[in-house]
Amino acid sequence: MKLFIAGHKGMVGSALVRRFQKEKGVELALRDRGQLDLTNQKQVFDFFEKEKPETAIIAGARVGGIQANNTYPAEFLIQNLAIAANCVEGAYRAGVKKLLFLGSSCIYPKLAPQPMTEDCLLTGPLEPTNEAYGVAKIAGLKLCQYYRKQYGVLFYSAMPTNLYGPGDSYNLENSHVLPALIRKFHEAKVSNNSEVILWGTGNPQREFLHVDDLADACVFLLGLNNPPDWINVGWGEDIVIKELASRVADTIGYTGNIVWDTSKPDGASRKLLDISRLTVLGWKAKITLREGLRLTYQSYLDEMKSGQLR
Repeated sequence: MKLFIAGHKGMVGSALVRRFQKEKGVELALRDRGQLDLTNQKQVFDFFEKEKPETAIIAGARVGGIQANNTYPAEFLIQNLAIAANCVEGAYRAGVKKLLFLGSSCIYPKLAPQPMTEDCLLTGPLEPTNEAYGVAKIAGLKLCQYYRKQYGVLFYSAMPTNLYGPGDSYNLENSHVLPALIRKFHEAKVSNNSEVILWGTGNPQREFLHVDDLADACVFLLGLNNPPDWINVGWGEDIVIKELASRVADTIGYTGNIVWDTSKPDGASRKLLDISRLTVLGWKAKITLREGLRLTYQSYLDEMKSGQLR
């Protein structure tokens, strides 16, 4: 099987490469951003036509936390729309047999019942702080659904919860909550700072999945003969951000005070995925949050030492 992983240098893409390198009979077709601009239609179409992969996973995206989404909504919308449209149409034209599009839990309404089932899609307004990204991911999901319906191709989507792990972005201007916590507590420990200031109230609840578990789920989903049009991928339990901060601090060994800046936004109060459909199909995550935090902090130290920290 020849497999194209779009976005293979990112956190998710890197995990997919690590996982699929263990699979027998898989030939990886990989291009970095300098070789293939996923927002450029001609480049994407030409790539698919030349390489003719049998299978594709679309993991490439412009991603970021609350601050980045709030600051650059136009870029988040147009770039992610372009990536989805170019990859889905390019894959269809080139005869790709199976395509897995990776979405996000932010496709679901802000006030969706918790935990969020796949059926709550488009039943209410999105969380305003990441609406642009969510709209683009919904469009990608719907593209796969309608190409499958109209053309009979096996294009479908996976909706991961909040991800973390090796290769994450620790840039405080665009990072997600967990890598931001790791960097802030590590730097506070090194500098011997007496306190760390964190955004919001700390009361929202979030679910976290180690990126290596997501990669394993993708292997499983690509093995299904008749998968759902889209399916949630998560851990199945969430944690209050205040408790998460305490766990990260403990993992790093920071013993100072944690101060919450309540003038900053919280985002959605809760985002927990219902993973019952995936569980029934036979897959469940394995890496606990405690073990995942330990592994991720070690990768943070390793990436910083090697100069590869993003």
